Amino acid sequence: MKNIGSYPNVRLRRNRKAEWSRRLVSESNLSPNDLIWPIFIRNGKNIKEPVKSMPGVFIYTLDQIERLVEKAIRKRIPMIALFPNTPNSKKNAKGSEALNKNNLVCRALRLIKKNYKEIGLMCDVALDPYTNHGHDGILKKNYVDNDETVKVLVKQSLLQAEMGCDVIAPSDMMDGRIGEIRKALDNNGFKLVQILSYAVKYASNFYGPFRDVVGSKKLLKSNKKDYQMDFSNYKEALREVALDVSEGADFVMVKPGMPYLDIIKLIKDNFKIPVFAYQVSGEYSLIMNGIKNKILNEDAIYESLISFKRAGSNAIVTYFADQIVDKLR
Repeated sequence: MKNIGSYPNVRLRRNRKAEWSRRLVSESNLSPNDLIWPIFIRNGKNIKEPVKSMPGVFIYTLDQIERLVEKAIRKRIPMIALFPNTPNSKKNAKGSEALNKNNLVCRALRLIKKNYKEIGLMCDVALDPYTNHGHDGILKKNYVDNDETVKVLVKQSLLQAEMGCDVIAPSDMMDGRIGEIRKALDNNGFKLVQILSYAVKYASNFYGPFRDVVGSKKLLKSNKKDYQMDFSNYKEALREVALDVSEGADFVMVKPGMPYLDIIKLIKDNFKIPVFAYQVSGEYSLIMNGIKNKILNEDAIYESLISFKRAGSNAIVTYFADQIVDKLR
């Protein structure tokens, strides 16, 4: 860094003297445009079920969805992400429910797209909400078979696109799935459907509450380290992103978020592509359980989200979206 002078001629605190001055020199800003709101859905009627491990988060039946969408539109949140709580009775080794046009996600897509055109819909592409073993793909001899899984993910992506999904979001970490999904979408008239690749998804310890909600935690008898990334690696992230960009990803995701701010910055500095971050369930729960005072809690939430913007995130998937948006406005 060049010599910028010295004290007492240079007093950096002058620019911090008042709120208006701090706003003028702010380097990172957060607005509703930066937020993606994940919403959990389940079967049943007129149910708003609290998630015990995630205070303030609920699982909703589909008859509750329209008011949530209207809330998101009213508060100018650009996109919501749908995640299903699939009954165990509908799970099997191959995750067949993922290809059922009347599964929870497909019904939600049809319902929302019928009445609301002005908000984006993002859908997870992976099999863990649908398998009876909790893994993201097809198991063969206790190993997730990459190529067989990709075949199913392509079908799942096409179904979601047909139902009205705007952004297909493969979170499975199989090799080559972005290219196959892009090719299938283009060949079937879905050239404008975007792909948000979970290009950098680590085998993290911060996913526990989410796995509780989608019902995969108790079913999972081993870990996901043979397909999700080693959290001690950072150069590997560059290779993953490079491959997915070359295969047709429109945006890439880093997951989890706050423990991987260095990875977000690394990718942002090396690729000319929008980078999203996922503030995952474990991060959410740590903040909610750690700070009980509501006013301080809002400030801590805001601080955590600004850290993503400072690192280079274009957008953030966060369970805080509906809670923090009024503060931003």
